[in-house]
Amino acid sequence: MTGTEAHDSYGEKPDPEDHNAQVGPQRATPPPSDDTGGPSGPNPPPPNTPGTPDEPPRIPMPRASVEDTGLPLPEPLPAPLFLEHRILKSLLGAWALAACSPEETTAVEDHLGTCGACADEALRLRDAVGLLHPPESLDLDPTLRTRVLESCLDRRPPRIPVPEWATPYDAETARLDALLQDIGDAEWHAPVRLRWFEGDEQTSRRTTVAGVIAHLLTVDGLVALTLGLDDPLEAPAETPTPAARTEAFWTTSHFPPTRSVRGPWREQAHNLVRTVAFAGGGSGRLPVSYGAFELPLRDSMLDRAFETWVHAGDIAEAVDYPYEPPSPRHLHAMIDLGARMLPTALAARRQAGLATPGQTRHLVPAGTPGRSLRLEIEGLGGGEWLIPLDSPGALPSPDHEVAHIALDGVEFCQLAAGHVPPEEAAAGQLGDREAIRDVLFAAASLSRM
Repeated sequence: MTGTEAHDSYGEKPDPEDHNAQVGPQRATPPPSDDTGGPSGPNPPPPNTPGTPDEPPRIPMPRASVEDTGLPLPEPLPAPLFLEHRILKSLLGAWALAACSPEETTAVEDHLGTCGACADEALRLRDAVGLLHPPESLDLDPTLRTRVLESCLDRRPPRIPVPEWATPYDAETARLDALLQDIGDAEWHAPVRLRWFEGDEQTSRRTTVAGVIAHLLTVDGLVALTLGLDDPLEAPAETPTPAARTEAFWTTSHFPPTRSVRGPWREQAHNLVRTVAFAGGGSGRLPVSYGAFELPLRDSMLDRAFETWVHAGDIAEAVDYPYEPPSPRHLHAMIDLGARMLPTALAARRQAGLATPGQTRHLVPAGTPGRSLRLEIEGLGGGEWLIPLDSPGALPSPDHEVAHIALDGVEFCQLAAGHVPPEEAAAGQLGDREAIRDVLFAAASLSRM
């Protein structure tokens, strides 16, 4: 390096008369180091050194006081309450009910940490408060979906509305699908016992959760066939009855049904609702054959909604899942269907020799008043129905009322599903005992697999 370069680099010129002068600034030689860092090496010099004059110093500036900023000063912390023992003890009840002020709550809780007697009393009071508020079910209100849909439809009516008689099936399949979404793979194989009445005796069949969904899939297929949709059965059953179709599905399956059956059942349910919506309300008169009997499509959709709810309850019981009854409006429609089917069920039992003969010993001509039973259904979805006893074509008449039965709405549906013995179903009975027995057993005979 030349002297000019040294002057330009260090800004200092050596004195020629000073023999001890050195080129460059007078700095002590640093000790040797293994590191080869430098101004351009991997370890640059620390800031605020003479070698880096352009960097600002790292000494923090003095902080401004909050009083100089014009901002409001923070509120001072409230002084803790100092209460006597007797006052703190009197506040335990209010503390258990969460009715104390924040200051009182802090004082009581601080006291509980030092007083064993008050801590025990507070624990007893808190347990007593828990009894005043029984735990509520975490399951959604069954009317929530209906209320949300009604609110949405009031704001924006659908271009293709679902017929009123198909909405219970739409709602119950949606509720069952929500239940199936919540259960795990292992619970699809949980044992479920299907129960129904044959004659005067209760019978049952053991299956699994997946087997129940397969049963619903095959019986809903009867409605699908009426509407021109695909049959879920790969091979036709010997007879088109719900039981025969279910047995055919279980028999032809290579493996026991698993959760994979949920997809076809769910798709078929959506297709049924969509098809009846496009077909319109007039399609409700189409006959749906169940083998031994027929129902118009509007009643068949109610029947499928009823069975979906009943078997959803069977599944919920098997997997310990909370499940509520249908909305009152849908429950009333299901009860009304059962009440309208009772005269035909009574006639079938009479032909089979299972019903007691009437006092007239012969059937009443169609269109004339005959003996009647008043069926009173209590609770949400309830009402009153007059049931003709002597002939399906007879006119029910309050002047010819011979008996009165009172049942809870859900209890009546459980009776019609074959889940409750007829002798234990009625909450109140008055009048002709034989007529009451016939009606109760006729309601149980409505059940099937």
